[in-house]
Amino acid sequence: MENASPLHLQEVVFSTGNRAAGKLISELESAGKLRKIAPRIYSSNFNDNPDVIIKRNLFTILGKLYPGAILSHRSAFEFQPTTSGQIFLTYSYTKKISLGSITLRFLEGYPPIEGDLPFSGELYVSQPERAMLENLQVSRQSGPQSKSLSTRDLEEKLEAIIRTRGEQGLNEFRDRAKSISVQLEMNREFAILNKLISALLSTHPSRILKSPIAMARAIGNPYDATRIALFEKLFIALNKEEFILIPDKNKSINAFRDFAFFEAYFSNYIEGTEFELEDARKIISTDTPMQNRNEDSHDILGTFKIVSNKAEMNLIPRNPDQLIEMLLYRHKVLLSARTSKNPGLFKDKNNRAGETYFVDHGLVKGTLKKGYEYYQALKHPFSRAVYMMFMVSEIHPFLDGNGRIARVMMNAELTTADQAKIIIPTVYRDDYVGALRKLTRQAEPSAYIRMMLRAWKFSSTIPGENFDIMRSYLEECNAFKDHDQAKLKFRFP
Repeated sequence: MENASPLHLQEVVFSTGNRAAGKLISELESAGKLRKIAPRIYSSNFNDNPDVIIKRNLFTILGKLYPGAILSHRSAFEFQPTTSGQIFLTYSYTKKISLGSITLRFLEGYPPIEGDLPFSGELYVSQPERAMLENLQVSRQSGPQSKSLSTRDLEEKLEAIIRTRGEQGLNEFRDRAKSISVQLEMNREFAILNKLISALLSTHPSRILKSPIAMARAIGNPYDATRIALFEKLFIALNKEEFILIPDKNKSINAFRDFAFFEAYFSNYIEGTEFELEDARKIISTDTPMQNRNEDSHDILGTFKIVSNKAEMNLIPRNPDQLIEMLLYRHKVLLSARTSKNPGLFKDKNNRAGETYFVDHGLVKGTLKKGYEYYQALKHPFSRAVYMMFMVSEIHPFLDGNGRIARVMMNAELTTADQAKIIIPTVYRDDYVGALRKLTRQAEPSAYIRMMLRAWKFSSTIPGENFDIMRSYLEECNAFKDHDQAKLKFRFP
């Protein structure tokens, strides 16, 4: 549909072979209501730089000046000029045309076929299967000058198809590409594509693959690349810091057990499993669930059973497979009463918290194994502990109990190194959740590290040996209050 606005109000106006229209444009230009910004292109915008106007209206311009052209090759995936200003189009001739700072690279080829997508005016976009074949053509240029994306980029696009549409979806993609390759005489390109897809599906050796995420898929450990990039940021931030050591002073049997009670109590409380302190104490001391609250009672019992066991808490993973074994075992103990939440099994459907979507259930094992690589490179107990806690929390590998398991794994790191364990008291919950959310959504690790360091210092001041003294101290620190009632207070030595 043509723009119905008067010409002098349109940001881009095109000259045509129509004499009347050409005369009107000339009159408006003479009157200072239009200006020429490129061959055959005029604008009523006298404020912005012509290049800015062209970039803003690029696809409208292409559809008007080059009807039937196809946004193709890498441009069909990127929908923007490369860093060197290249846009690639399939057309009726091969030619380079400058349009402001953009270089239009026209490549002679077949016109639109069934399945190519109408885009802007008479401009089309290569359908994904055609674009994939185009990107597998030989290119004489490299980098941003090349018409083709790298093999690694293409492999990752294929891996994304498996992740979102499954193996059947990738096979359907291959079938459609094969049909197109016959139409467009791209048999060589399809042969390459077929090998890549076969490698991803493990029906051919994966050594031809270049992308780490594609190789992981081929060997059966696909992972969430976005989360791994986030873990890398946390790893780098932790590696830059120098942390003190805070030895655990609650090492006797009684002190360790009393601390474990509050550890289990607060860990469940901040997840919404709330008990009066005396009720929780009775559940644990008698090993008997509270009437009418069987599942909640077992949650706190399961958490306590793990964190009060010194032998268990002195176990940390020495390889990725052990990490998975420990997570599954500890989750089975912690959530033993919630059979609907599949205790001891990774999630079989995706989960979310508010606007945050956690790792796809099919990528849990691979993301844990890949994330382990950064964990094993950390040396300081605090760094390893808070990295492990965030990694498990961010992956959210289970249907329920993820926060509690993450904190169990964190404190096992500290216990193994004879360091003070960390409690997240009720009053500190909003600080804790807020810092986690900031790291998840903004990839900002500093607030998370500061928050966890403060929680560690606070936890190290909690006195042991006597339950009532420990409880009184926590009350003095406002640990049991909500965040809008008080602030966490303590004096670190």
